[in-house]
Amino acid sequence: MKAIILARVSDKKQDSNEAQVTRISDYVRSKGLTPWKTYEIEESSTRGDREKFQEVVKEIQQSKEPIALVVDTVDRLQRSFKELVLLDDLRKAGKLEIHFYRESLIVNQNSNSSDLLRWDMSVMFARSYVLQLSDNVKRKQEQMRRNGEWTGKPPLGYVSVHDAQGKRTDIVPDPSTAHLIEKMFELYATGNYSLKSIRTAITKAGLKSPAGKTLALSMVEHILKNPFYYGEMLSKDKIYPHKYQPIISKELFDRNRRVREGWNKKPFQYAAKPYIFRGLARCATCGCAMSPEMAKGKYVYYSCTNARKDLCATKVYVPEKALLEPVYNVLRTFSGIPQGTIDEVVEGLKQSSESKGLYHSNAIDALQKDYVATQGKIDRLMDLLIDESITKDDYDRKLKELKEKQYDINLQIGDRTRADETYYVTASTVLNLAKNALSLFESSETDEKRALLNYLLQNYVVDGKKPMFTLRSPFDSILSVATQPIGLRDQDSNLEPTPYT
Repeated sequence: MKAIILARVSDKKQDSNEAQVTRISDYVRSKGLTPWKTYEIEESSTRGDREKFQEVVKEIQQSKEPIALVVDTVDRLQRSFKELVLLDDLRKAGKLEIHFYRESLIVNQNSNSSDLLRWDMSVMFARSYVLQLSDNVKRKQEQMRRNGEWTGKPPLGYVSVHDAQGKRTDIVPDPSTAHLIEKMFELYATGNYSLKSIRTAITKAGLKSPAGKTLALSMVEHILKNPFYYGEMLSKDKIYPHKYQPIISKELFDRNRRVREGWNKKPFQYAAKPYIFRGLARCATCGCAMSPEMAKGKYVYYSCTNARKDLCATKVYVPEKALLEPVYNVLRTFSGIPQGTIDEVVEGLKQSSESKGLYHSNAIDALQKDYVATQGKIDRLMDLLIDESITKDDYDRKLKELKEKQYDINLQIGDRTRADETYYVTASTVLNLAKNALSLFESSETDEKRALLNYLLQNYVVDGKKPMFTLRSPFDSILSVATQPIGLRDQDSNLEPTPYT
């Protein structure tokens, strides 16, 4: 009888295919079988379609004579009952005789009930082993999650760190993408971006999927909802604090959540209309929103929604051009700031920053050491739990306390880094933004104009037909020094510095 030798491994720790083939080949010769084909398979017996196994079955089905299938053990052939029916049909038809070397079991067309029961029981035990492994993996993963360890692939913006043996030792922010993830949250928190416009902006900035493609909208939404980025991980509908470095603050994440909940309350058609002052301007009399509408297909007018008719019953239509006029006055004033003034201010801030640099560097080093020391306490806490020196409740309470401390330390490090060491760089950016605001505004699309105005202005109200607003800090201070060569008040004697009209 012709024999097919089948060897299979699914794990590098298991007995090699080569060793299995050597044993089985000696057995085949001892039984007087004729070696025909040898299959060395590296695949799981419980996952996927088992393509290589199906090739062996196809060979047996197409053979015109009975085939002896020789394997090392039952679990090298199968670990579930789904293959049993297929193999048993071939056995009953006289096309297949199976030799299980280690079990000293042969089943064929003439096998008695005792041998067939041994086969069934061996498959059952093999399946039981797989289920136990699955349970062990689940318990281990649950313990890892309780210890603040992520068991899956790191989210976009993070990368895994591995040791020499290939074992993951840490998950850290990806230097090439972490800042773009932070930018996504910052943009969305302004309330001026939909998921589509966020994707457009972040794609321009260079963020792509792991496959190098533009992010799907569902991926953008998933990122903005993922608590991993501020220090907690969601798994199996449960939240666990994790031990990895956050990319954003909890406060920024919560701002995004509030914006997202606000978007859900806005009618789609309203949110989609391309009006510059949509959601920015309010009626000075009653406080209701100024509603935009199009006339003759090209002229935009705003009027109070009159939601409170007891305070504001008469509709007054104000052209968008009139609302933009005082804005342009401010932007033109910004554009007149001499570059020498900007350079002088930035240089002074830089020198001040450098004189404090050593102090802030030492402060950050101390915070980082405190973070590492706290992580050491978390690791020792886990050892105490394993040794049953503390209860599970005490472990959870202390772990939460230590993770909150690490979260606070990260916030302090971020605040010091941003505010103390790079504030002069930020000042340069803000000053130059103010100087170039007019050209940026004129060359922008409607959504971008709205975002810029929201960044510069606050409390924009319309009193009758007269618009008024104040500037956000620090642009109000910048405007106060922008008097060279012409200040805002010099352009229009009726304008007051605050509010601007």
